[in-house]
Amino acid sequence: MTTATPVKTEYEAIIGLETHCQLSTNTKIFSSSSTAFGADPNTNIDPVCMGLPGVLPVLNAKVLEYAVKAGLALNCQIAEYSKFDRKQYFYPDLPKNYQISQYDLPIAEHGWLEIEMVDEAGNPTRKRIGITRLHMEEDAGKLVHAGSDRLAGSSYSLVDYNRAGVPLVEIVSEPDLRTGQEAAEYAQELRRIMRYLGVSDGNMQEGSLRCDVNISVRPVGQEKFGTKVEIKNMNSFSAIQKAIDYEIERQIAAIEAGERIIQETRLWEEGSQRTSSMRVKEGSSDYRYFPEPDLAPIEVSDAQLETWKSELPELPAQKRHRYENELGLSAYDTRVLTEDSSVAGYFESAINAGANPKAAANWITQDIAAYLNKQKLTIPANPSW
Repeated sequence: MTTATPVKTEYEAIIGLETHCQLSTNTKIFSSSSTAFGADPNTNIDPVCMGLPGVLPVLNAKVLEYAVKAGLALNCQIAEYSKFDRKQYFYPDLPKNYQISQYDLPIAEHGWLEIEMVDEAGNPTRKRIGITRLHMEEDAGKLVHAGSDRLAGSSYSLVDYNRAGVPLVEIVSEPDLRTGQEAAEYAQELRRIMRYLGVSDGNMQEGSLRCDVNISVRPVGQEKFGTKVEIKNMNSFSAIQKAIDYEIERQIAAIEAGERIIQETRLWEEGSQRTSSMRVKEGSSDYRYFPEPDLAPIEVSDAQLETWKSELPELPAQKRHRYENELGLSAYDTRVLTEDSSVAGYFESAINAGANPKAAANWITQDIAAYLNKQKLTIPANPSW
């Protein structure tokens, strides 16, 4: 278990996460192009995601289903009426010069998830983290910084638009997190939930799960928040924790030195284990949001909502509580067994076949886990026994 750098007791960090989850649909959010990862650059594209004149977007129905299910799993209120908006910004990876997103009427709001951390003695500590909102949006393309061109005498970048139009849900937490360890556990629990639902694979290496951290520091007892700094470019849970721990110490040192904290976006540099300034942070007014004129508003009926709610699986936190309360397993065992839905399914099949819960847990978390790691195998999602 990672041990966080202790924060000076006279200061308190206020942390919130903005998490982008790529939805596991076969096609893009507003067109029929493939979302498959690893295709040759600029092959999974079409006139809609490239923003060519005269084309019209059409919402992928599976995107709405997955977004609503994710919202339900995060205990959110699902909006009876929501809409899409245009978010204006100008960057080479955005061919239309605007992104279709949701602004003031998102599909889901006011939710929460529970994080659970286990100390060295195996004792669990639980905390509820609020979810401000969950909304649908399209992804932008990808800039590939190719380096320097000696003949031209300058550096250059290439653009791959395969990701343009890939469906995302953005999940914004309340500023309820206080340490890098809590933030990393929140991100991991969010990924577990998305994987259990089957709406996202949560693969950070492929960009399917991306977290931006908002962090400020204030003296203990002060109600007003400090100046918020955003950190980007974190591709692992350990990077999230380390970036937050570094930034807390940086901001405290700046405050004590009488320096002003600037509202900005910073990047996490894995090599040097530090954050560096990227740009001054934009405000929502800079994006000039207005309702998307080419897409009709969204209305989710009560009947449809009940159908999607009935299709939700038992989620990781529910399984952990059941394994502890009904089967008498330790907090450590329940965390290992519920990390992946296929492992939990294997364990429950063994229990249903008459195995002792504790013996089955030991067998799966020790012998089977060691064998799978050695052979570089995983338990399939739907094994045949």
